[in-house]
Amino acid sequence: MLFCLLYFVLRAVLRIVPAGAGARDRDVEILVLRHQLKVLRRAAGRPRLRRIDKVLLAASARVLPRQRWASFMLTPQTIHRWHRELVRRKWTFRPKRTGRPPIHTEVRGLILRLARENPRWGYRRIKGELLKLGIRVSATTIQTILHQGGLGPSPRRSGPSWAEFLRTQAQGILACDFFTVETAFLRTLYVLFFIEVSTRRVFLAGVTGNPDSAWVTQQARNLALELQEREAPVRFLVRDRDSKYSGPFDEVLRTEGVETVLTPYRAPKANALPNAG
Repeated sequence: MLFCLLYFVLRAVLRIVPAGAGARDRDVEILVLRHQLKVLRRAAGRPRLRRIDKVLLAASARVLPRQRWASFMLTPQTIHRWHRELVRRKWTFRPKRTGRPPIHTEVRGLILRLARENPRWGYRRIKGELLKLGIRVSATTIQTILHQGGLGPSPRRSGPSWAEFLRTQAQGILACDFFTVETAFLRTLYVLFFIEVSTRRVFLAGVTGNPDSAWVTQQARNLALELQEREAPVRFLVRDRDSKYSGPFDEVLRTEGVETVLTPYRAPKANALPNAG
């Protein structure tokens, strides 16, 4: 915050310099050259800029015209790197622990033992037997543990894989999600996109800094217009439980015959697309 205040003060001071007959541009350019020479004299080898150096050079760049930017020893790649550092510092907060709690080693061993000694028990049967012992484990977690232990579903050990099933059923399924983009002034923009599961074709719906209910609903209407021009109908839309999606968003798609499928709680990978090609 202190360096941001110093940056704006330097900009204001540099703009006070009289600008008659290009005198201000010449004086600011001389200031930049002298300061950079001072930086180069600090040590041999590659110069290392301090925060005060970056503030001074950035403020001078806003005053000098582009024709005089050749005086700087910086490249656009350096400016982009500074921006990435600012974005990284913006999100340096301690993340909260999310997701499901870890499964104890003894519970994992018990699940594998039940599956090996009872080959005809499925995930839900094992889940029910564990509930009798006071152990609460979801069927999806049991499936993951058995898969990691080399045990497939019961009683059928052979059949189509998930990728094979998806290749046959992916026609007519869309998925949507948000991703963020940071601007030069560290403003967060939200990008809504849709993707076809079968073809991996991506539709960029729009970009906004405030994805409220009206904006999200309008993007659903725009998508509905594109769906009317498609030959193959869309039957399902897979999305997460983000609060950005409002009730009218699902209602617009429902009127077009598209059923909204919500991903499970605390399952971010459920909206990922495996290789369906």
